[in-house]
Amino acid sequence: MLGLRALGGRLVAAARGPGARRQVFASLATGPRQNNATFYEIRTYDVKPGKMKEFVEMVGKYIHLRAAHSELTGFWTVEFGAMNKAIHIWKFDNFAHRAAVRKAIANDKEWQEKFISPVLPFLEKQYNEIVYLVPWCELGKPPQEGGVYEMVTFQMKPGGPAVWGQAFRAAISAHISTGYTKLIGVFHTEYGLLNTVHVMWWNENPDSRAAGRHYAHEDARVVAAVRESVRFLESQRSMLLIPLPCSPLK
Repeated sequence: MLGLRALGGRLVAAARGPGARRQVFASLATGPRQNNATFYEIRTYDVKPGKMKEFVEMVGKYIHLRAAHSELTGFWTVEFGAMNKAIHIWKFDNFAHRAAVRKAIANDKEWQEKFISPVLPFLEKQYNEIVYLVPWCELGKPPQEGGVYEMVTFQMKPGGPAVWGQAFRAAISAHISTGYTKLIGVFHTEYGLLNTVHVMWWNENPDSRAAGRHYAHEDARVVAAVRESVRFLESQRSMLLIPLPCSPLK
């Protein structure tokens, strides 16, 4: 389950003097991810219109061949917010691990022949990002299977978490406090469009998500936190994701 770590003594320390305050901002900018090499690769595929059904069938049949080389975090198709898109996330210990995995799958004849060669004609574009979980978040799991996921992508102003991290965290915490949704993870880009943050949420269904959002917009805590965080926001986008049966997160 998700561990959203309390600010605790660090916020108290921040109130005591500028030196302590600098430490708080430093922890947001250079926290555990600098000491923990684990990262995630988010791969987004644009599937040709009319080919999604075949693509999903191929993934379900053969993704185990790819997952034998490294850990699959989740695999989804996009229901709202885009069309004919598939998103999958893979976990790596470090960059050497990823390089070794990429070499291994390139030499995996069964994977190449049964999946890659037949599927490539279904795809229009591929895009990947390397992301870290933010220092104050651990990857969570849904309380039950059968729900839907929402990926909200925030394009923040340049400067990184040292500039907008504290306000962004407060806004996420305010939404969590309403209880209408479950936080799965907060990912900050290392390679890709910089100053991008992907926030993954879980809900029982689209209607519970809609009702929860309506409630949250009337919550004074959420309103105040969002009003503060949008000062650092350039744009945002939301997509509703449906997990495939093969997805570990489902």
